[in-house]
Amino acid sequence: MTSALLKLREASDNLSPTERAVAEQILRSPELVTQLSIHELAKRTFSSSATIVRLCSHIGYSGYRAFRQAVSQELAVRSQLHKSQEKQIEPMDTVEQIMEKITYRNILSLEQTRALLDPEILQKCVELIQNARVIYLFGIGASFCAAKDLYLKLLRIDKITILNEDWHSQLIQARNATPQDVGIVFSYSGATVEMIECLKAMKENGVPTIAMTRFVKSPISTLADHKLYIAANEALFRTGAMASRISQLNTVDILYTCLANQEYEHALNQMSRTYIRKPDDQ
Repeated sequence: MTSALLKLREASDNLSPTERAVAEQILRSPELVTQLSIHELAKRTFSSSATIVRLCSHIGYSGYRAFRQAVSQELAVRSQLHKSQEKQIEPMDTVEQIMEKITYRNILSLEQTRALLDPEILQKCVELIQNARVIYLFGIGASFCAAKDLYLKLLRIDKITILNEDWHSQLIQARNATPQDVGIVFSYSGATVEMIECLKAMKENGVPTIAMTRFVKSPISTLADHKLYIAANEALFRTGAMASRISQLNTVDILYTCLANQEYEHALNQMSRTYIRKPDDQ
């Protein structure tokens, strides 16, 4: 299930002024869709039923009823997230309570991230990586861990991939990138200053870019050509970017598996050829 509200937000620049006004009202108060009929929503947004039908069609729904159902499901997931705020870590929590709370939040983050992943965008990202001369990866802090995981995976299937640990080197690689390459930026917040600078450098060079970032409007989501969204539900108790890291790693697994599946025989041969045997394998 791809997020209906995400589709609406991503399409806003391509809508007519009237449709955009309706979309903005829905994004501000999505519960209106579940509460109002199409005629009532048209009256509330100073538009017409025909405008709302066109808007629903524009973002891939057969009509208002299908869009309404999708929004209702999405708001139910948001309700789950609200309840999860009660599962924050407290000073007096037992080991068992911490186990339950952390596991719950990680599972919820994975489920919500799955709902945000758009198969069409994912396929475009796979094709960009597949055809790139060089794949440049960017990330710092916890996001670097996800970038390093993708680096090691791409290395196994013989994709020319570059990832530097320090930001200055990452900025240099961004400035060296060309339109024949692809840049993949990892930033949960979407506001990491160093990653913004790298994206700006690549944009100046005409480099296709992919951002793995949370589902909010941010400098990074605005700059990147393609977005693989992560659920924006990181807990305030962030000793190590826990839920976001799990979601990024899961998205890396999906991206890598889709890529390997596109080149199935080659990937299989490469993984066999690059496997490093351990003493126990002898």
